[in-house]
Amino acid sequence: MNTPKSLIMVILFGLLLSACGAAPSAAPAATAIPTVLADTAIISEGRLEPVRYAEIALNASGLVSEVLVTEGQQVKAGDVIARLESSEAKTLVTAQAEASQELTAAYQAVRDAQFKLDNFDIPSDFTGLTPTQAVSGTLDRLNTARQAYEPYRHLGANNSTGREYKKRLDDAWAKYRRAILWMEFESSTETAQARLAQAQKDYDSLQDPDFGENTAGARAALANAEVRAPFPGIITTLDLKVGEYASAGQPVVTIADMSRWVVKTTDLTEIDVVKLAEGQPVTITLDALPDKSLKGNVLSIGQNYSTNQGDVVYEVTVLLTEAEPAMRWGMTTAVKFEN
Repeated sequence: MNTPKSLIMVILFGLLLSACGAAPSAAPAATAIPTVLADTAIISEGRLEPVRYAEIALNASGLVSEVLVTEGQQVKAGDVIARLESSEAKTLVTAQAEASQELTAAYQAVRDAQFKLDNFDIPSDFTGLTPTQAVSGTLDRLNTARQAYEPYRHLGANNSTGREYKKRLDDAWAKYRRAILWMEFESSTETAQARLAQAQKDYDSLQDPDFGENTAGARAALANAEVRAPFPGIITTLDLKVGEYASAGQPVVTIADMSRWVVKTTDLTEIDVVKLAEGQPVTITLDALPDKSLKGNVLSIGQNYSTNQGDVVYEVTVLLTEAEPAMRWGMTTAVKFEN
């Protein structure tokens, strides 16, 4: 059926009016995008360590006669850990007695050497010179006198010119020997004084009532029949058994001071290490205790480098200011360096 043109026009006109009369839809409001701040903190991996520890080796070989501690035991500085039986080794008491004798002998050696030096008649030619300068100067004059006498050496004692040059050569030899003797006296005095200084140091180390760390090395070397704790700590490794033979130079005891803890990084690259500074605050998270965060500060930044999977890395040591009873040596940590 054909639709009249007039009806089509009416329908189109109605649609147009409907479109014009519809309320405009509201434009959607713009949503602000929040600014995301990047976390610039540097994060590294590290290992937990006691603030100090020492692997102790024997300074003498021999049979282990006593072991006075056990692993896990707390010890004080100077406590005896073990003793050896050896003809070459000395106990602390024996070492102290020998050190006292050596100190007395060293004092006497200084007195004897100084007496000879003080009573040496220094020639007036040496005034203002040191013994070394006197030796150098008299040697030059001796060589000059020897060259001057050489052409006359075969002419015999009847040649007056030869006799004169011979006298000059003899005088040069005499002055040279006096200079050598003076230098020997001074050298002997200096050697005796050095011996006395070492004897005094050894004596003081062995007599140290506090068993200080600064004297522990000398004490261990001199009283080498005994293994003593160099500082307060816990025995973490003990490889000594009574009746067994122990060799010098082999670490047999590990002692650790666990009163404080440090973390040493293992993967801090050269790009990051230049952004750090000593004293910078640090947050530590232990893999074994992920819910605990501990505070600390950068103690030191290594000057030497190593490589890790092709990267140049530097060791940074962090001193913890907090601790947890469950912490153990060697635990893995995440180290976050705060800005």
